[in-house]
Amino acid sequence: MDTVRLHASRRSTSSLGVAFVVAAALLAVGMATGCGSGGSMTKVPPPANTNVTVMVSSTANDLLPEFDVNFQGISLTGQSGNTVQLLSLGMGEAAEFTHINGLAEPLVTASIPQDVYTSATLAPGGFSGFVCIALGPVDGQETLATDSFDNVVQTSAVTVTLPSPITVTGASMGLSLNLQVSQSATVGDCLTPDGFEGFSVNPAFTLTALNLSSSPTNSANGKVVALDGQITAIGTGDSFTISIPDVAGARPLSVNSGSTTVYQGISNFSALAVGTFVDLDGAIQSDGSLGATRIAVEDSSAGDVFRGPVIEVVPSVGVLSMHGHQWQGQDVLGLAEGSMNLDFSGSIFQISDQLTNLGGLPFVPSFSAANMVPGQEVYASFSSSTFVSPRPPATTMTLMPQTIDGTVTASSQSGNFTDYTVTLAPYDLFPMLAVQPEQTNVENNPSQVEVYVDNHTQMLNTQGLAPGSTLRFYGLVFNDNGTLRMDCAQVNDGVAFVPPQSNSGTQAQVGQPQTIRRIGPAGLPQTITTVTRSNN
Repeated sequence: MDTVRLHASRRSTSSLGVAFVVAAALLAVGMATGCGSGGSMTKVPPPANTNVTVMVSSTANDLLPEFDVNFQGISLTGQSGNTVQLLSLGMGEAAEFTHINGLAEPLVTASIPQDVYTSATLAPGGFSGFVCIALGPVDGQETLATDSFDNVVQTSAVTVTLPSPITVTGASMGLSLNLQVSQSATVGDCLTPDGFEGFSVNPAFTLTALNLSSSPTNSANGKVVALDGQITAIGTGDSFTISIPDVAGARPLSVNSGSTTVYQGISNFSALAVGTFVDLDGAIQSDGSLGATRIAVEDSSAGDVFRGPVIEVVPSVGVLSMHGHQWQGQDVLGLAEGSMNLDFSGSIFQISDQLTNLGGLPFVPSFSAANMVPGQEVYASFSSSTFVSPRPPATTMTLMPQTIDGTVTASSQSGNFTDYTVTLAPYDLFPMLAVQPEQTNVENNPSQVEVYVDNHTQMLNTQGLAPGSTLRFYGLVFNDNGTLRMDCAQVNDGVAFVPPQSNSGTQAQVGQPQTIRRIGPAGLPQTITTVTRSNN
């Protein structure tokens, strides 16, 4: 602000008064406009920004082994009407939601103005859809059907519900974008794949605030577990970048390790290299990166990896089929909706070291060719030189944690654990696939899992853990001499058993069906993989 100087020597009193009036006016104008240099004025500062990391998760029963959603944009609207972008239109991301049922993994991080946000919009991009698996007669022949319905979803078909307004404040925070799977898919009869009647996709999400802890203990406060990816770059200071597999290809994530990071399968950070496949636990940082607490390498020489449920097993010839809801590597592109046959006769069998209490279980946990059964979650690795064969030999087969949705029927104490007897829905893969012929690894009661809970288990359920309650249990599932047993790491509220909807009287979806028929491994029932794509 320039100083107004009055040179009023030999002026009259009246002239001096006028001069003061003029000076005051000029001063007022200067203050209002903020002109000049060397002065200052008080302005209302713009809202501060907060680093917001969007974590994706899901709430699902066991009906669908895969559910994919493509994102083209995510926006928030504040109570003042201001709209900001969490994911800008055209950027494009994607996620598979079944493997994060009750868990969480990062999708995107954005810096947005602090405000109270009251609504959200998600713009889908590309194909979104799901896979269902069923066993039964098709055209008079016992058939294992793997059906995929992919649809171009319109923005109007997506709902994002905010249970309460979201206050964005502080230096950093998280948002949980949770897919409500039962409300997001209409599933017809999976055993009539050629008809594809009664299928639809209408993604329904809830969006809630997520407080990120510096030392998180579970998915509710920023902990990430069993995150798979491939290293694309090695940085400085024990940092690296991975690509997370998804239906759109991959999305990058920065990872930092430290002095307390636990290494499994390798000795230390120096053993990591570009191209290495890793399985991670860690804490989301304020900038959206992952502070790794555990870095596991199941096969340091792997060229390709495949993760998902086993759906057929023939131990007599060492061949199985599995559905991969996640896969990565230069040779796996173009796989038919993630289903493949593989040879495990020479595989190394191992158990994920994510859970640290295996030695205290009241049974001996084991995973081998002699006790592997359909329904178990497996991480298979392959050599690039052998992947091109019709049944590529898996170098390693690692048992991984998974989520099951079941109803508690009884409980008892077993050492330091409480053993909960849990009954599964008929469409769960364990009971549904246990009756396949030529399987020598037979379960006594595949509809029932003994779930072991101890003081290591994260209890995120609001519903009581008691007989009659339906809950989701996350952990390693073992076949112990015909009895399914889980070492449980986390408990969440469950999802009601909902049978597939009848397709009677419904209209067939307009799309581009593709049916792939092949004989199952070693003469098992014929496998039919059917894909329907619709632009409606």
